[in-house]
Amino acid sequence: MRFFLSCALTTMLTGLMFFSLNAQAFCFNEAGMRYHVAPQLLRAIAEVESGMNPAATGYNRDRQGRITSRDYGLMQINSTHIPQLKAMGVIRSENDLLTQPCLNVQTGAWILARHLQVCGLTWQCLGSYNAGFADSNQARRMIYARKVYTLWLASR
Repeated sequence: MRFFLSCALTTMLTGLMFFSLNAQAFCFNEAGMRYHVAPQLLRAIAEVESGMNPAATGYNRDRQGRITSRDYGLMQINSTHIPQLKAMGVIRSENDLLTQPCLNVQTGAWILARHLQVCGLTWQCLGSYNAGFADSNQARRMIYARKVYTLWLASR
């Protein structure tokens, strides 16, 4: 009986993992189609940003160590976007970005698409997803873009 329960539990967990991977793929594919961004690129960004952890929360600090903003979920949506996302009716609170992974991916794709409209389809522009547009962040943008590029290449 114990062996049977162990096998049944293993089968169930394997099925849940498979479903989870399929659901994840669906989220990236849908967001990619909606915002005209390659799903593999979105997945690479999520891997760099959160290690594919939908519950990840990051804290950005200034030089004195004070928290200046927070990042939420798979795509590490920065808290600076929260007021606009609330005003648009996309979220009710930051928690929505942690409990709804597909919404998080859609939001990240929307942010990336807006960045690409501003500065074009370049690696420097892709780096702005993480490091912003400030001239002083050019090196940070390229370091980030190389990380994403490396994971994107591995997914092909």
